[in-house]
Amino acid sequence: MKSIKIRRIVVTAVIVIAAYLLQCTIFASLEIAGIKPNLMLIVTASFGFMRGPREGMIVGFASGLLIDIQYGDMIGFYALIYLITGYINGLFEQIYFDEDIKLPLFLIAASDLVYGFAVYFLTFLLRSDFNFLYYLNRIIVPEAIYTIAVTLIIYPLLLFINHKLEAEEKRSASKFV
Repeated sequence: MKSIKIRRIVVTAVIVIAAYLLQCTIFASLEIAGIKPNLMLIVTASFGFMRGPREGMIVGFASGLLIDIQYGDMIGFYALIYLITGYINGLFEQIYFDEDIKLPLFLIAASDLVYGFAVYFLTFLLRSDFNFLYYLNRIIVPEAIYTIAVTLIIYPLLLFINHKLEAEEKRSASKFV
């Protein structure tokens, strides 16, 4: 049973690091008008509604910390935003069904919009940058659309990995019963 938990932790860590590396390298070169998809948010939200608030918070904190280290002005800012995002998405675990892609798309889109608003209000507005409509039209909405488009590709892969891990956990649990 311990090896199954360790395997889940290792696979989750590999997914987070792979998403981080993809976001920093390949997706940085796939920018459209200065906008790139938020791959770390896709991973955080997906783990939240697939595995629950606790795992969503852990993945969100790790994702945010990586973003803080790479891009942030202060350590912990993005970690807190991603942690809250993972927790809120984890609250939807009870109504989440694997077959239905509408809820994950909606949650990831809403998460990206809230993320954009939070970053604007906590960074730009506090520096007296009051050009909200410009930021909304040029950054928040295009990033949400681009993130949703990438979600259609990334989410099935995350779902497949989660199914494999859950099947292995169920097999292991049935051996002990």
